[in-house]
Amino acid sequence: MSFVPSTAFDAALLFAVDKHRTQIRKGSGVPYVTHLLSVASLVAEFGGDETQVIAALLHDVIEDQGVTEAELAERFGPGVARIVAACTDAFTRPKPPWRARKEAHLEHLRAQPPDIKLVVACDKLHNALSIARDLRDPAVGPAVWGRFSMPREDSLWYYRAARDALAEGWPHRVIGELDAVLRAIEAG
Repeated sequence: MSFVPSTAFDAALLFAVDKHRTQIRKGSGVPYVTHLLSVASLVAEFGGDETQVIAALLHDVIEDQGVTEAELAERFGPGVARIVAACTDAFTRPKPPWRARKEAHLEHLRAQPPDIKLVVACDKLHNALSIARDLRDPAVGPAVWGRFSMPREDSLWYYRAARDALAEGWPHRVIGELDAVLRAIEAG
């Protein structure tokens, strides 16, 4: 077993809940913290250690909540801060234009070590699983694409490109899971 929760995990969980308390998932009304818990769970299930699981809980606090990398390093250690910073595609507000921002982030991901790739891959996997589930829901279906700032084809481009960037030099089984969900989304 790679992950055994400690008091550091407890502190990160409380911090994540506090920072994302009022945030909801796009168009769903579901509390955003459910995504953080799901990503952390996937990281643990795919063999991540406590640093990676904590980073998964916190993977959006820089981008969405304005927490600094230095604050994360002080509270949760440099390893967590390094992973969360690598998950972040925008450190400024307003964010740079979508396509250029995503292309730069994808290029950055290609060269990242496995500890970072696992957290990012689990984030993408959970997002893709949520899309696939909503596509199957008759109450949502193809309208799910209206939740995003980019149209379906751009979103699919990004998920495919993320899968490819993460897979480069890293043959982890989570890539196969992500690929299977993406194929289901593309078929649906």
